[in-house]
Amino acid sequence: MGTGVMIGAGVFALTGQIAELAGPWFPLSFVAGAIVTSFSAYSYIKMSNAYPSAGGIAMILQKSYGTGTIAAAAALLMVMSMVINESLVARTFATYALLPFGLESHRILVPILGVGLIVFAYLVNVAGNKSVGLFSLFMAIIKIGGIALFGIAALWSSGFSYQPSTGTINTSPIGGFVASIALSILAFKGFTTITNSGAEIVDPHKNVGRAIVFSIIVCVVVYLLVSFGVSSSLSLNEIVAAKNFSLAEASRPIFGSYGFIFTITLAIVATASGLLASVFAVSRMLAMLTDMKVIPHRHFGMSGSVRDHTLVYTVVIAGVLTVFFDLSRIASLGVFFYLTMDILVHWGVFRYNRRDVGASGPVLVSAIALDVVVLLVFMKLKLQSDPLIVGFAVSAIAVVFLFERFYLSRRISTDVHGDH
Repeated sequence: MGTGVMIGAGVFALTGQIAELAGPWFPLSFVAGAIVTSFSAYSYIKMSNAYPSAGGIAMILQKSYGTGTIAAAAALLMVMSMVINESLVARTFATYALLPFGLESHRILVPILGVGLIVFAYLVNVAGNKSVGLFSLFMAIIKIGGIALFGIAALWSSGFSYQPSTGTINTSPIGGFVASIALSILAFKGFTTITNSGAEIVDPHKNVGRAIVFSIIVCVVVYLLVSFGVSSSLSLNEIVAAKNFSLAEASRPIFGSYGFIFTITLAIVATASGLLASVFAVSRMLAMLTDMKVIPHRHFGMSGSVRDHTLVYTVVIAGVLTVFFDLSRIASLGVFFYLTMDILVHWGVFRYNRRDVGASGPVLVSAIALDVVVLLVFMKLKLQSDPLIVGFAVSAIAVVFLFERFYLSRRISTDVHGDH
């Protein structure tokens, strides 16, 4: 399921956006993203192997910071970044599905179709955990094999030689490349969903970490195949022009019209399964945060368990984001929320847990430093191109921390007075 979340919108929606920032050597951005992700994964692996549970990141943050504001706010930022990713996946699905009809940029149909996919994911999740697991496994096999086939065929057609895409872009080569790593990290962050499975995996003290490592390795191979394949088929300007559907556009000169339809079908399968797995993971995490009493919960007249309610909340929020934000802004929001949370995870493990779990201090410091550099460079670039989204992201992060501070202090006060 972790691999299923990663290989979804990441490769289909972000390839063109990464190329726009990184320039002709954009495939190397995936390599750099994998390196940063590997440092990040270290904290999650160490903590999940030591304390396997269904709590995932919420558990990791609680072990580091207790049940205070920092842990609650960081966990909520993770949930928000995952919900944002769902809207990214949904809009990518709609873009590819409408591509054969020339409606891939339609302002009404794209969000409507995206919301439709979110509703479908909700219905499958309602059917039960077994349905989600079987569907995700089946879809993951199809899409990983299909995407790898696309990349191999593209490289075959180019004689297995790679030349960087020709063309020009307006961003700074170094700054643009570093900023592109932020989007590459988004393409890998699905590995964090594996940390939610510690209560269900056989021998979790070993296999949670192994699953994270294997999923990252699989995704590195697939992303490199795809990025090299796209780069060998299209010029840089062509990739950027078709940034929301660059894989489909790259398939035209390689496979013709049949390959074009094949790639679109593959994108639909990949995004649908990725969204399904993500909705499953987010609703579980929201239920965990509710049980931990770090976020408020209201039934709103709904029947069923807390998990049923958090599933509804997840799809409603994802649907709203799908309607009101485009792919580029959705991805930017995801970067700010995820990297902020990630830095807090590493600092917590370094400050409070590294001796208990046997983690290396230098590796944790390196993970923090890499995240900070990438985040600052990405923020600087976005301040120049889209300051509104930077302001929105910073304000939203501040609101999350203030809300948790207010809610937890009020809850503690209520509990104390209730005891008296």
